[in-house]
Amino acid sequence: MNQVMTQTPKGKPHELLAETLASELEAVNLLIQERMASEHAPRIPEVTAHLVEAGGKRLRPMLTLAAARMCGYEGDHHLKLAATVEFIHTATLLHDDVVDESAQRRGRPTANLLWDNKSSVLVGDYLFARSFQLMVDTGSLRVLDILANASATIAEGEVLQMTAATDLRTTEDIYLQVVRGKTAALFSAATEVGGVIASATDAQVKALYDYGDALGIAFQIADDLLDYQGDTAKTGKNVGDDFRERKLTLPVIKAIAQATDEERAFWQRTIAKGRQEEGDLDHALELMAKYATLDATRADAFGWAEKAKSALAELPDHPIRTMLIDLADYVVSRLN
Repeated sequence: MNQVMTQTPKGKPHELLAETLASELEAVNLLIQERMASEHAPRIPEVTAHLVEAGGKRLRPMLTLAAARMCGYEGDHHLKLAATVEFIHTATLLHDDVVDESAQRRGRPTANLLWDNKSSVLVGDYLFARSFQLMVDTGSLRVLDILANASATIAEGEVLQMTAATDLRTTEDIYLQVVRGKTAALFSAATEVGGVIASATDAQVKALYDYGDALGIAFQIADDLLDYQGDTAKTGKNVGDDFRERKLTLPVIKAIAQATDEERAFWQRTIAKGRQEEGDLDHALELMAKYATLDATRADAFGWAEKAKSALAELPDHPIRTMLIDLADYVVSRLN
């Protein structure tokens, strides 16, 4: 923490949030360890621990804890919900790495590489089941409804992405639908259930949902933009990985929407058919520069961050609210 404080006077918002919620996060971690245990299948805690202990910011469970505390909650059900959110997130990562045939996650070999695809899929299923047990423990049907819907949206988003990723007819609306499934659905559910468990007003719960939704979209758009103009040392990704993997993200969707017939034929060959040659990435970047789609994508990310901040106006004046506002700025500050 001291090192961060020397870089910026305030420190990074997610680190300040983690410091503020430290005792609750510790309780959530203990709950995660307890619930990922399995008496009959030792591979379950092995695989789960590999991913859970790999680091990660614990951003989603922190959002649940932050929302509950900001709305004055004093019980302990928010701890179960924070653990639930982390289990859903971890389950989706295990499944994603199998679908994407990934070899690395957070700088370490993926579970499917260390064990196998079957183990990753089945342990992911186990974590989904555990997450539903934790939801039920809170005794709130409304919470169950929110998180069950989020889980369905996440799965739906993954299936949609499979079909939309290389289809040149994919529009910005479809892209947003994919992003809501991939990222924003769990962010918005995480903040929303924090408000629900704290018996916040309907307007406050809606504001928390809107904040999480906009934050998640800003986060994913920023991520997709950094694929084309990020610093590999900072992002851990090579520039153009999405292009090489034939993923239609916002900068490319915007370029295709304005493409000439000749340019469209280029996108058809490289993305739809996957026939990529030396120099294609450079040409793709030239086309994005021609139509200023990287700048337009950056403006979209900042626009969603502003929507996230505006949503918080409905919530109580609280130090955590300030941290959540700063968090929305931080998510897009990577683009400066």
